[in-house]
Amino acid sequence: MSSRHRTPRWTLALVSAGGVVMTLDVTVVNVALSAIARDLGAGLERVQWTVSAYSLAFGALILTAGALSDRIGRRTVFTAGMALFTLASAGCGLAPDAVTLIAARALQGLGGAMVFAPALALIAAAYEGARRRAAIAAFAAVSSAAGALGPVLGGVLVQLLGWRWIFLVNVPIGVLVVAGALTRMPESAAADERRRIDPLGALLGVGTLLALHYPLVSGPEAGWTAPEVLVSAALGVVLAIALVISQRRGDGLIDVRLLRIRAFSGAAVLGFLARTSSLGVLAFVTLWLQSTYAYEPMEVGLRLLPLTGSLLLAGLFVARLQKVLSAAALVAGGFALQGLGLLGLAAAGAGGGQVATIAGLVLLGVGGAVIFPPLMGLAVSTVPADRAGMASGLTNACSPLGTATGVAVFGALFSARIESGLGPASGDRSAVATGQFDVVDPVLRPIAHSAFSGAFVTVCLASAAVCLIAVLVARGTLRSEHTQASGDAASRPLSGAAQSS
Repeated sequence: MSSRHRTPRWTLALVSAGGVVMTLDVTVVNVALSAIARDLGAGLERVQWTVSAYSLAFGALILTAGALSDRIGRRTVFTAGMALFTLASAGCGLAPDAVTLIAARALQGLGGAMVFAPALALIAAAYEGARRRAAIAAFAAVSSAAGALGPVLGGVLVQLLGWRWIFLVNVPIGVLVVAGALTRMPESAAADERRRIDPLGALLGVGTLLALHYPLVSGPEAGWTAPEVLVSAALGVVLAIALVISQRRGDGLIDVRLLRIRAFSGAAVLGFLARTSSLGVLAFVTLWLQSTYAYEPMEVGLRLLPLTGSLLLAGLFVARLQKVLSAAALVAGGFALQGLGLLGLAAAGAGGGQVATIAGLVLLGVGGAVIFPPLMGLAVSTVPADRAGMASGLTNACSPLGTATGVAVFGALFSARIESGLGPASGDRSAVATGQFDVVDPVLRPIAHSAFSGAFVTVCLASAAVCLIAVLVARGTLRSEHTQASGDAASRPLSGAAQSS
């Protein structure tokens, strides 16, 4: 294929399409769990592993996939991941039982990690300067909107075509992306292709992230003091220490010197906090809308349009804002807007009505649109070009951890607040926690509604506190000189980049 056909726009379009599909598959399955359980004759607890298996596999491989893309080629890893994801999607859609479905979802997660890990590095290699910032802003906007649109798209597909189509719809998209990547996307790899592949580091990286993710995924159901949860958490700490020790030589899977770059490490921490305060709380916002107003899944999706619409609309202006404002100002301002939005939702949960709900959702969307593009840009612009895939993998590894942490921590707060709100009142506490008020004794329904609303308010306030912490972290780590110097970081050796911190 002639080089004139391999334009940066093709790279952006293909990477964005892959990002949309991967992000959708994090949230789209939730609304289909009941239908899957009925059709496959499996308990809801087992079927919930269709969500967990994807998250665990995705989170475990993304760091290793990002580092390997610097060695063997970023387009190669991206294309192989998209092919694996497409085949696994077909396996999910045709699965005859729950075990097969869960296994196929795990393969989807592995493919998703291989697609997402080199995404930022591919965009960074295709664009420079202001055009790079605009491209990353576009990628961030469509990916974030896809995550928020997951529940409504899932509801539409399940209601009109059946649950299998939430997976089968990925197949034609995946085939087109693979074909486009092979014919229209230029290869992007590190300048020093002689750097060795580190099998031990790869195994330790996968093991560390898998062991750290498992307690967050299984803890809410199994209990935080369950042996498997405690053992997995302890193993994660041990493996993390072993990983750091094994990487001290500097030529392994991870170059730990990257963490000495203040803006880069700050972007990684802030990416974790952003996922905690956004996707970590989205499940509870969806549950609150569905339970409080008795909305169907499609209606919930429509009620979330102030969030998705404001996210996409604000995303159109972020590249312009990046020309006049520093990353520190944008990220801190975005978290402040999200914090205000969460306070608005807390007011709505306490009886503030639809105006407070809409205002809260709009502020959440605008804040998310402002936060992610500068963070993604810093992740690849403050490190040398031959470490871009590694940097992308490191920062992306923080995202699923942040989402899982938010769901786990806020879920624990939600359950504890419902427990205290119900007090000695009898009844099905799990029904109250899932908003199924129709199965609650009519005499106890006022207490159940009050406990549920109080729990939602508590989650919103806790998430707003996370946003406040993030504002302070952004002001302390994303100093303006990093944004000014970021254009030169990719061309400097690592020691020079590290010294800029």
